[in-house]
Amino acid sequence: MNEADIRGSDDKGLHSVPVWDWPVRLFHWAVVVLVVVSVVSGRSGGNAMVYHMYSGYTLLGLVLFRLLWGIFGSTYARFSQFVRGPRSILHYAKTLFKRTPSYTLGHNPLGGLMVVVLLLALLVQAGTGLFANDDIFIEGPLATLVSKDTSDWLTGIHEININLLFVLIGLHVLAVLYYLLYKRENLIAPMVNGNKAVPQGVAETAIFPSVWRAVVLGGLIGCGVYLIVTQI
Repeated sequence: MNEADIRGSDDKGLHSVPVWDWPVRLFHWAVVVLVVVSVVSGRSGGNAMVYHMYSGYTLLGLVLFRLLWGIFGSTYARFSQFVRGPRSILHYAKTLFKRTPSYTLGHNPLGGLMVVVLLLALLVQAGTGLFANDDIFIEGPLATLVSKDTSDWLTGIHEININLLFVLIGLHVLAVLYYLLYKRENLIAPMVNGNKAVPQGVAETAIFPSVWRAVVLGGLIGCGVYLIVTQI
């Protein structure tokens, strides 16, 4: 059964299939928490900037992990599964106003595009924060490696990019609500329990790697981020 057949199916005879592995789900909700912590601590300033910096380091590690997990992770976590070209994205966009679930396994083409853009925006935000400064007491761990002008320029990008992130996050939330209320497709539950309801006849095709792959990959990235921020 191809994607078009799945979209054309009705709601009868649905069954649950595993789609999202635990690293993807943990990444998703951890990013939600860390973005809130980063924004609140950044707006608060003062001693709260310590939490801002640590949340930024953690976000950097998570984004790097997700990028690698998009290569070495489970079936539907991989970029090769959900990154599509303009033609596929436009073709899928034509189905947006149909009041029926898409039943797409993994990310649909538009959702895949949003994932890539969000990851890039998060990477820019965390990366520029390493070189940023507030012209008073606080500066990123790598700010001394570049000139003051370069640090100021990256600080400007850091401050502008957060507004782009707000827009992207807002669009993401609105899209999830649109699918839930209009298209009658719950995208929240699968990101909690890992399972997605699809029509009968859709096989369980996801391949989940060993938990140790995620643990080792996460450990290596954690060590790498630590070495970067401490300049060892």
